[in-house]
Order: sequence, then C-alpha cells, then structure tokens
Amino acid sequence: MLNQLRKDIDTVIKRDPAVRSRLEVFMCYPGLRAIAAHRRAHKHYQKGRFLHASLISKRARRRTGIEIHPGACIGQGLFIDHGTGVVIGETAVIGDNVTLYQGVTLGGTGKDTGKRHPNIGNGVTIGAGAKVLGPITIGDYSKVGAGSIVLKDVPSNCTVVGNPGRIVAKKSPPITHEADLDQINLPDPMMEKINGILERLTALEASSQTEREENEA
Repeated sequence: MLNQLRKDIDTVIKRDPAVRSRLEVFMCYPGLRAIAAHRRAHKHYQKGRFLHASLISKRARRRTGIEIHPGACIGQGLFIDHGTGVVIGETAVIGDNVTLYQGVTLGGTGKDTGKRHPNIGNGVTIGAGAKVLGPITIGDYSKVGAGSIVLKDVPSNCTVVGNPGRIVAKKSPPITHEADLDQINLPDPMMEKINGILERLTALEASSQTEREENEA
C-alpha cells in the first residue's frame, strides 16, 4: 500500500508544475485521495461486498468532489487534476498514465446495458469538462479537447475536439510514452474553414476589382 501511494504521489509531482512538496500532495490533493479510496472500494466490489464498496465511494465523493464507481477498473499512473465534478462509471476501464481534468465524465448514454461506459487507453489526456459517453474506446495516447463530447470510437494517437467530437489531428506514436498535457495548442477546424472562406473572398474581390479596371480602361 505504501509503495502504491509513493507511485501515486510521484505521478502528481511529475505532471503538476504547481507541486511544492510530497507532503503537500499527500495532504491537499483530492485526486490522490479519490484514487486511494477507489482502490479500497474496488477490492470490496470484486469480493461481492457491494454495500461496503459503495459506502467508501460515496464518502470519497463527499470529501473530494470526485465520484468513481467501485466497479471501474483503473490502471497505474492515473492523474486527476483539481478533480471537482469528475465522474467515472461502473464499467469504465482506464489504462495506464491517463490524465483527467476537472469536470470530466466517463459515463453512459442511458440506452446501453451491460458494458455501458468507455474504455480509455494508455497515455490518454481528457481536457476539462469533456464528456466521453457510452461503451466506446479512446485509443492509446489520444487527446480529448476541453468541453468536447465524444460518442464514437477514437483511434490511437488522435486529437478530438467539439460537440460532437471530431478527429482533427492524427500524430505519430510518442517515443517517450509520456502524457501530452498541452490543452492549448489544439487544431481548430472551424477557424481553419472560416480563414479559408475569407482568403477565397479576398481573392474573388481582387479578381473582380481587376476585371472592373480592365473594362473601364
């Protein structure tokens, strides 16, 4: 247990530049507390002690603002930054070295039975307020932009933005396998289209002006 706690603290230190000490992480970071509570709850859940598991989960939610169903399967190196409003459903599966920001929901659509929640691959980053819904898969090392709503599978090494989520970039597999925490420099397909229209209008206006000048001459 202590070895696992050290690993979890190392994960926070590695990904949060605001950290000043290991003691600060241990005492003040809600994501760390929520993950530790989930590990205890998940063990009870696996043994069929569902009420005990739920009590641990609900107590952790009250203390941290993070709700993780005890049935969810979570790998190593999960980092929940800030954490308020994060919800992880019962049948969600999260790989290793995943990063979730505040307000992320890994939920269901309300129409599925059995497997109802998403699978999140290794090294995935999901931005603030994003919703990943249904029994879909987010491939390894993909990135979901803040505020996106993802309802379909996403291949590995892709960037998804918008509502509904659209794949706007595909990159080569990372060499270091480190989490990509950049939420700012994401492609903006709508702005690219608008810029393309403006460029086309400028060209048409210039062509029209040239034609008028030639006719006047």
